[in-house]
Amino acid sequence: MTPVRFVALGDSLTEGIGDPVGDGWRGWAALLAGGLSGEPVTFTNLAVSGAQTRDVVERQLPTALALRPDVVSVVVGVNDTLRCTFDIHAVAARLDTVYGAFAGRGVTLLTACLPDPGTMLGLPGALARPLARRQRAVNTVVHALSERHGAVHLHAAEGAWTSDRAMWSADRLHPGERGHRQLAARFHALLAETGRATGPAPSPEPEFPAPTRSASLWWLATQGSAWVARRCTDLLPQLLTLAADELRHRARGTSARLDLRTAAAVSAALGAVSVGERGVDAA
Repeated sequence: MTPVRFVALGDSLTEGIGDPVGDGWRGWAALLAGGLSGEPVTFTNLAVSGAQTRDVVERQLPTALALRPDVVSVVVGVNDTLRCTFDIHAVAARLDTVYGAFAGRGVTLLTACLPDPGTMLGLPGALARPLARRQRAVNTVVHALSERHGAVHLHAAEGAWTSDRAMWSADRLHPGERGHRQLAARFHALLAETGRATGPAPSPEPEFPAPTRSASLWWLATQGSAWVARRCTDLLPQLLTLAADELRHRARGTSARLDLRTAAAVSAALGAVSVGERGVDAA
């Protein structure tokens, strides 16, 4: 029997950061792979830490298509919200391109919406709200495009798992082993409901002991601090501008305008994608 081919695209979440095994990372996608079929599964992880939707379209998509997958996961977008170049129109167009490329080939497509990084990091309200607004915009786009392209979509943006510290690694942005296992188990359940996962469900119980507090603090002081430094160089100046705008609107009682502005941008982005598709169909 031909092995099931599973290819994972995305960023550090899918790369497996937070779930160390040996000298590398494992992560939810690798955990899920073993349960997709009772037969052998060929798993290729193309996800790269820091990847944005542009990286998925330009670098990961061509390689993934060449592998002719039966199942593919595309979980990306958080890094887009953490950049000064954030553009929901571009995010929607890129995700539509990626989703459509696989859906058009009959591939089982896995997607997910995710918690906003500001809340997970515990940032002050004026800093957290702009990031939350961006992540909600990305999630809305992911929801809409997942439905359009028939994806198996996991709602992971909310729920008890986001506030359960046992699910998360020391950096508060990536799941720990227990969190990665929960994502794998939830994806498996969705696939099993439609008969697209016939292997054993991933165990929710950790294989390795949780990192000690001292080990977590050491990770934050070394690798974690480097991540923060990179993001601060790129995002912090704009985030401070967004926070100042947030505070001005709150002082004037006009904060609702910011939400309306974002909602209008999301609608326009999805509308532009729909118009593009109708144009292609007409041609």
